[in-house]
Amino acid sequence: MIAHLSGTLFSANDHFVIIDTDGVGYKVRVTAETSRSLYNRENKKVSLWIHTIVREDALDLYGFLNKTELDFFEMLISVSGIGPKSGLGILNISPVEHLKEAIINGNASALTKVAGIGSKNAQKIILELRDKLGGAGDETYGGVLHEERDAIEGLVALGYSMQNAREALKKVPADVTGAGNRIKQALKQLGK
Repeated sequence: MIAHLSGTLFSANDHFVIIDTDGVGYKVRVTAETSRSLYNRENKKVSLWIHTIVREDALDLYGFLNKTELDFFEMLISVSGIGPKSGLGILNISPVEHLKEAIINGNASALTKVAGIGSKNAQKIILELRDKLGGAGDETYGGVLHEERDAIEGLVALGYSMQNAREALKKVPADVTGAGNRIKQALKQLGK
């Protein structure tokens, strides 16, 4: 697998760059920001962190200026339903630190600006990555305990509105613990 690539910049456009390494031109898909930073650097030495995706019919390279972007991209594509094109699209909307903050704070609207990322996928990204990014542990989140927050997010990811999810969870007995168990009981309430 290719993890890092250094060479001479042969060509750059909004979606990819071509890096010449000892006579071999590697086409590397990049974010618009990476492309802008490399623009007008043709015939100059460049270096990118690379994520390689091997498929039956293709070998795709995704390039990043720094390890932080690469790590965040790899976290994004680890979420079921988020492919590399969507991952690059998310990185195109804002700097990594702003995106991490949006995920930690549960700001799904920041992620839905990307074509192909609807509210369900945005909630799924938040649900799966918040803890990995150092999101609220057992602290309260909007006045709701961590477990309750997870249950609400799970119901929203299933297509219910935030208000319906909260109302259904209010009817779940307090002795039912664990986000998964609370979601199951809330679904019974929503099915009535």
